[in-house]
Amino acid sequence: MRQAARTVAVGLACLALGGCALLSGSFGDLKTAPDVNIARYMGHWRVIAHIPYFAEAGCSDSIESYALRADGDIDNWFSCRKGSASAPLERQARARAHIENTATHAEWNVLFFHVLKIKYVVLAVDPQYQWAVVGHPSKQYGWIFSRTGTLPPETYDKALRVLADAGYDTARLERVPQTAEPLEPPPFQ
Repeated sequence: MRQAARTVAVGLACLALGGCALLSGSFGDLKTAPDVNIARYMGHWRVIAHIPYFAEAGCSDSIESYALRADGDIDNWFSCRKGSASAPLERQARARAHIENTATHAEWNVLFFHVLKIKYVVLAVDPQYQWAVVGHPSKQYGWIFSRTGTLPPETYDKALRVLADAGYDTARLERVPQTAEPLEPPPFQ
């Protein structure tokens, strides 16, 4: 029942978003990271900042997690503390991603609830895979990820420049509260 309620909520939210700007279409004119090493990209990423969408509202300790599947697709799940910093870390959504651009591995289609397809574009990734910048072709949604709960100010500024250079309104970016403690998000299953 909870899954059905989420599906209905996503559908209603899409209508509110003006016909689902998140859905289908092309990857637009975004300049992607030139070569994403998928094996190194897998794992847990803390969401340091985002231009949020409805599912991220009221979250702290947000974590995006990725695991490569045997068929080449990617299991993706989002976990966070909802409502307060003392709330338990819970899985909020799960999805399956398919890499669309196999030359760069930077353009994905992410499928939620078996019906909602969202474009995912890796705009930049650190050579050591310690931080990344992710966007959407509409430029209405964007994320700054880190393997840890913080980024040095100069790294955060570099990530902001990636979004600004791609045409994003970085004034819309919101910091996500993160605790310093190591966190293990719930598993995909």
